[in-house]
Amino acid sequence: MYKILEARELTTNIYLMVVEARRVAKRCQPGQFIIVRKDGEGERIPLTICDYDREQGTVTIVFQTVGAETAKMAGLKAGDSFHDFVGPLGCPSEFVSEPEEELRKKKILFVAGGVGTAPVYPQVKWLKERGIEADVIVGAKTKDLLILEKEMEAVAGNLYVTTDDGSYGRHGMVTQTIKELVEEGKHYDVCVAIGPMIMMKFVCKMTEELNIPTVVSLNPIMVDGTGMCGACRVTVGGEVKFACVDGPEFDGHKVDFDQAMKRQQMYKTAEGRAVLKQQEGDTHHGGCGQCS
Repeated sequence: MYKILEARELTTNIYLMVVEARRVAKRCQPGQFIIVRKDGEGERIPLTICDYDREQGTVTIVFQTVGAETAKMAGLKAGDSFHDFVGPLGCPSEFVSEPEEELRKKKILFVAGGVGTAPVYPQVKWLKERGIEADVIVGAKTKDLLILEKEMEAVAGNLYVTTDDGSYGRHGMVTQTIKELVEEGKHYDVCVAIGPMIMMKFVCKMTEELNIPTVVSLNPIMVDGTGMCGACRVTVGGEVKFACVDGPEFDGHKVDFDQAMKRQQMYKTAEGRAVLKQQEGDTHHGGCGQCS
């Protein structure tokens, strides 16, 4: 059992929990994710890691209630426990393995949308701890849906907050702020975008126009987290990949977002999953490679 040390609601339907998981905390890196189960009968929920403390042996997760299982998770309090807390899974962010002297030469821009702010935070924090500052754009539909603003402000070189309705920070989409920053004379060697699929799609369209290489995290399309369910099958540069085992980070300019979002909708129904299985054959699953 994995004890919950802290549990709080960040904003409407978005929750933060600090969990005691020493072996996970010891090995996890920015960009990776874990799988939690509330109890022995619970559904497997893949969640990207928001923060970790190796000395305290804790891992911080942030999740949004989108179904029955996450709604049950939202009812857990400090002192309760998760039945399973498995990880770290997935590949760490690319920059973790880059020489620090090379990273210091780069101007990095992070773009976070909604709950995507949670997995962006540990990446920016990791860089800050090594003396590398990055610019960060955090976007939300409205002020009330912003999360982790103070935490992000503490680690970002420059933080730009945007709201779709103009209720706080800059008025407009994150793509508009990217364009404005470049027009103001900012230069970026790489962009990392994490958020809803539609947001990442349009960020990539914008950065492609601006010739900024872009990395995206496809954690929103993961379901079982092992490659066995076929939910996160995606085409990247013409090749079939699975977000949970090959990612979750990919070259955003090579991701077929339209196909991925269409699959998301189809995968929600038993009929849609049957059609995908028939169409994709042996490439429908990533873990076993077979659909039989």
